[in-house]
Amino acid sequence: MWKPRGVGWPIALTIVMIVLLAAVMTGWILGFIHLAAQSPLRSGWYWFALAMGTTFLALILVGVVLHMSISVKEIRLSQRQANFIDSVTHELKSPIASLKLYLQTLDRRALTDGERAAFQKYMMEDVERLHTLINHLLDAARAQHAPTEEELVEVEVKSVLERCAEAIRSKYLLPPDAVRLEATAAIVRGRPVEVEMIFRNIIDNAVKYAEGVPEVRIESCPDEQGQVRTRILDNGPGIPARWRRKIFGRFVRLGNELERSKQGTGLGLYIVHTLVRRMKGRVFVRDRGVQTGTEFEVLLPSGAADAKERAA
Repeated sequence: MWKPRGVGWPIALTIVMIVLLAAVMTGWILGFIHLAAQSPLRSGWYWFALAMGTTFLALILVGVVLHMSISVKEIRLSQRQANFIDSVTHELKSPIASLKLYLQTLDRRALTDGERAAFQKYMMEDVERLHTLINHLLDAARAQHAPTEEELVEVEVKSVLERCAEAIRSKYLLPPDAVRLEATAAIVRGRPVEVEMIFRNIIDNAVKYAEGVPEVRIESCPDEQGQVRTRILDNGPGIPARWRRKIFGRFVRLGNELERSKQGTGLGLYIVHTLVRRMKGRVFVRDRGVQTGTEFEVLLPSGAADAKERAA
């Protein structure tokens, strides 16, 4: 069965329908004006019919435009879901095939202790890759459920950033200065796991898409507006301006899924955006000016005032 691969066909079809409707409306209006001019005694009825017909045709035209908008959104969502399925299939298939090969080799060949140790190291990396993928999918599912009031606690942002930075350094085997942190004490109110997911996803992307040796800088401090302002700056290729709003959608990844060399599911920034909005914060994406790379800025409401009120 043939399936459309892009959004061009519904746009072209809708444009044709709009042109036809416009032609029908023009003919309708000119025809009634002509009849009204020939029958002045009945012109009131003609003008009433003209108004009703024009209204109905205008409503049909609006419906066609809305149909085009909905169709384009659905097709784009379908394309993103297809990319997501391709990505997850690749992420699952590669480590499973690798694990199978190593296990078969261990079973059929006599190996030295050094070879066995190397195989175990590679197998552990594949298991960790599967573990990360599954956790990412679970994080996306958890992001859909709002926390209860009992689950909200005071979270120290600096300590969360320190844990995230250390986890990313360990994951990618980076030196300490690859992910630098400059933070002052600040408190937000939320679930600790969600605050960690926000910053872990952004920092992980900053390292993953770095050009050459990763150089990630994290700055965090409370500001005068009662917010905790956190900036993550990287040395990656940057994000085109037209994509800076779209990257927070589900399954959105830049480029062709089958030609991509970086691991991922297209859910990381969707999780970030969902959790930040739930905490009544905001997230922005900018260029770094003259420097190459991207700046993510996360603004979260400070929980210091709430803590003082509860203490009082």
